[in-house]
Amino acid sequence: MHRRFRLSRALALAGAMAVGLTAVTAEAHGIWFAQRAKQLALIYGIGADDLDMVKRLPQVEKIEAYDADYQPIKAAARVAGPIVLVDSDAQPTVVAAVMPYGTWSRVGTGEFEKKTLQEMPNATVSTHNIKYAVAIVGQLSKPLPALPGQVVQIVPAGPIPATLGTPLKYVVLYNGKPVAGAKVVNDMVNDPDAKEVETGADGSVTLPVRNQGLNVIRAVYVGPSDQPKLYKQVEHTATLAFTLPHAPE
Repeated sequence: MHRRFRLSRALALAGAMAVGLTAVTAEAHGIWFAQRAKQLALIYGIGADDLDMVKRLPQVEKIEAYDADYQPIKAAARVAGPIVLVDSDAQPTVVAAVMPYGTWSRVGTGEFEKKTLQEMPNATVSTHNIKYAVAIVGQLSKPLPALPGQVVQIVPAGPIPATLGTPLKYVVLYNGKPVAGAKVVNDMVNDPDAKEVETGADGSVTLPVRNQGLNVIRAVYVGPSDQPKLYKQVEHTATLAFTLPHAPE
């Protein structure tokens, strides 16, 4: 009896470990918007690593801008030396981007390689990566909606506060609906290795606004594969950026 119990427990533990293994994230880097010399730039990286966005620009699927009523404004990316700037026909309230980042696979705890299951059939983890970015760059007059193309999106559930340390509720959306189990980091630029907080059943987390300046919140949600012959899961990495103004000089 005890032996059967121990065996069942061991099998259950092995199964849980296998499930956990498939949920391993393949790429912690993300994209976000930030000011560079008073101009809006699209950044790729993590923490203080502001990496080469210019060479990755061909992977960007779309860049969009919206006015205060969330009506589209024409926007486009422009290479300016080592950075990618975003030009728009009018001052936007919100900007957004989508960047598919390919399929990455690995065997066990080995290095991730940019290969599909067809190229690495013995892979224990195989993930298709897509990165999303939304930035609030103007004054919101109404709640931020689910934006087109943002399969995973972070939205503030209330007004953006004026001072750091103020609690703010965020909701992570998956296909426009709140999703549980998304892993959220409060500041991927200044504290990228902070302990992740998972969204609850209502898709929300409440966190203190961390910076009297640029805030970049990151959420990672691992969803089901839409092409199981090529990869086992889809890893969606989304950011929400906004800036709190400093005191007048």
